[in-house]
Amino acid sequence: MSSRPGAAWPLVAVFTAGYLASYLLPTVVGRLSVHLGLSPAQAGLVGSALLLSSAGAGFALAGRVERFGARTPARVGLALAAIGYGCAALAGSVPLVVLGVMVGGFGSGTATAVAAAGIAARRDPHRTSSLGLLTVSATAGVLYLTIPHLGGGHRLPFAAIALVALLVWPATGRLGGATTAEGTTSPITGRLPHRRSGLVLAGGMLVWSMAQNALWGVSSRIGVVQVGLSEVTVGAVFAAALGAGLLGVTGAGLLGARLGRAVPIGLGTVVIAASIVLSSSATDLGSFATGEIMWNTVYPVVLSYLIGLAASLDVRGRWAVLAGSASSVGVACGPLLGSVLSEEAGYPAMGLILGAATLLVAAPVTAVALHTGGRPLVPGSVRRRGGAPAALLAATTGGLPGAVPKLGSPEQAVTELRVPALRRRLVRSAIRTAGPDGGSGQSNAYASTSDR
Repeated sequence: MSSRPGAAWPLVAVFTAGYLASYLLPTVVGRLSVHLGLSPAQAGLVGSALLLSSAGAGFALAGRVERFGARTPARVGLALAAIGYGCAALAGSVPLVVLGVMVGGFGSGTATAVAAAGIAARRDPHRTSSLGLLTVSATAGVLYLTIPHLGGGHRLPFAAIALVALLVWPATGRLGGATTAEGTTSPITGRLPHRRSGLVLAGGMLVWSMAQNALWGVSSRIGVVQVGLSEVTVGAVFAAALGAGLLGVTGAGLLGARLGRAVPIGLGTVVIAASIVLSSSATDLGSFATGEIMWNTVYPVVLSYLIGLAASLDVRGRWAVLAGSASSVGVACGPLLGSVLSEEAGYPAMGLILGAATLLVAAPVTAVALHTGGRPLVPGSVRRRGGAPAALLAATTGGLPGAVPKLGSPEQAVTELRVPALRRRLVRSAIRTAGPDGGSGQSNAYASTSDR
């Protein structure tokens, strides 16, 4: 990746195209149920198929993006997204829609994997991921304001996702080169670092995302069925909620690492759990809107810190892709889980179950954030509290220049010092053992080295 500041916008564009399908999932599932005659559980299963296909692409590409370069996988992913979702928009039968959805989902996952690997290679992955979430939230908000007024059945949401993929295609021309650390031209080799922390984070993100998307997948039905709102009103609530999410992500980008990662992740997850309970038990417009807006304000903030945390574990982006794919599996299971729980137990009970699961996963994920805080994250470096000494050691012994944290990054700032090579060697006669004449011995030793 280029080290120029402008090099971030192609990644943000590809990130937006890859994430958009999951952001539009409520309207996709709702319209599949209404216009194709599917039951809520069947429509949720189609949404899960889309997201499982996306997760499969992420697992397949983890650690391999740099081998192919960023441009080719991004173009393949965007092409598959445009073709798959375009076919799903044109199809009128359920099997063809499902086939198009799975092809499009694989394309979305490929684009997301490329973006995740590139974001991990940035000097400040949290800032770039925040910008990506800001863009996808804004795009989804505009579509939620527009789609309910245009009709079109299930076709319009799929057509919108395909159109965004086509619009992002020109940005891939700026992605050339391998997605390795900034300032390097060769891939970084070595074993997957921080395996225990990475596995805990990936598992936590799976459960966390499952709980979030279980609510998000049925939020439209909660508004229409339980609260009694029209589709237009529900769309307006979602647009307002995503607009609040823009403010939340902007605030997270400005806050950066001032509070570390553990506080935003832990405290934000508690707020999310309360919002899930409030939204799922709503019986009027005020409580429904409050729950959705509060939830959508905090959800992308926590997600941006989770993405940044995963990216900080490996400069190659392997944990970013693997944790993102695990999150996609959770997202994929969410619509089906939400549909089954809401049908069997009702929306309020579903909210209590999802809120409890969210609280349970907060502890291990926050522990990972605490454990990895201040780590230099340079391959082969020695971990020291605060991070700076080890990063400095790596910088002066042949470490990757782009991998050393710089001022303004989430890690602690370090100052790189140039150490001149030692060209003069001490000779054996210049070194003396300690004895009664230790003082003169030291003087002679220094004199010998200075003479040489």
